Amino acid sequence: MKLSVALAASVLVLGSLSPGTATAATPVAHVVAAANAFLATLDDAQKKKVVYAFDDASQRVRWSNLPVTIVPRGGMNLKEMSAEQKAAAMKLLAAVLSPAGYDKIQKIMQGDEVQAKTTGRTSMFGKDLYYMSLLGTPSEKTPWMLQFGGHHMALNITVAGERGILTPTHTGAQPAIYKMGDKTVRPLKGESDKAIALLKSLDAKQRSQAILNYRVANLVLGPGEDGKTIQPEGLEASAMNAHQRTLLLDLISEWAGIIEQSSASARMAEMKADLDETWFAWSGPEEMAPGSNVTAYYRIQGPHLVIEYAPQGNEPATHIHTMYRDPTNDYGAKLIPTK
Repeated sequence: MKLSVALAASVLVLGSLSPGTATAATPVAHVVAAANAFLATLDDAQKKKVVYAFDDASQRVRWSNLPVTIVPRGGMNLKEMSAEQKAAAMKLLAAVLSPAGYDKIQKIMQGDEVQAKTTGRTSMFGKDLYYMSLLGTPSEKTPWMLQFGGHHMALNITVAGERGILTPTHTGAQPAIYKMGDKTVRPLKGESDKAIALLKSLDAKQRSQAILNYRVANLVLGPGEDGKTIQPEGLEASAMNAHQRTLLLDLISEWAGIIEQSSASARMAEMKADLDETWFAWSGPEEMAPGSNVTAYYRIQGPHLVIEYAPQGNEPATHIHTMYRDPTNDYGAKLIPTK
């Protein structure tokens, strides 16, 4: 299945059939089957580590961009799993994500492996130090949740019947540029290149509106900031021309396209409908070296969207955090019946 838009995460439409008509061919049934196949590889003690109650509020928010030695995660990490269990866990991720999204996640994890080998700190970094947990029982009808994350990654995927939510989601990279043989890898290439293309398309008046008069050093709505809000700033898309609006939507798709194609298309339709009320703000350097990464903070904000891109500290081109949220629907809030 090919992805018609680029990459990342949000409202996930897991099937368009009415309740009770789902088959193995529908996305929701495929995801549930993959989740159950993973659980079937675990013994009872391992299941107790991996599975939490759906309403376990403390586990729900136990995610971070920091290494797992600093912020412990729940569940089992890949290092603890057998080859069969690890394969089943990654197959579950592949069922939820698009091919491009799965590739991005793999590159982030491989970057952490590079970090482990470069620093020698294998207890803090590495591609096996990513944890999987489930909240609730995998079902095509009742809500449940999948979490997968570790250093510079947090995927929080709530499935509720035919729909689900993949927010809040943190995708970052350190190093954000590395070598694999003779190939240069940039896990967040699109998030950087498409942003600078949009900025360069703006005329002087538009730039004066988009570029903030103060510096933003890090994510505003990062880990631990659930429920916090930001006042929209910058340039509103209603003041952009058609080409610039297309560039903005293409940039958004770097997050919205992490998921499977039909889901990405549905989310992008929502983003297009919100476009006149969507803002683009920039803080920091306005140029980037060819083949490198943007070293400025930027934000995209709309009625159902907050995206942040935040280079870090003394190595802004090679250490990047990004955050994706739906302020109206994080953790599937709108899809979960109230008690």
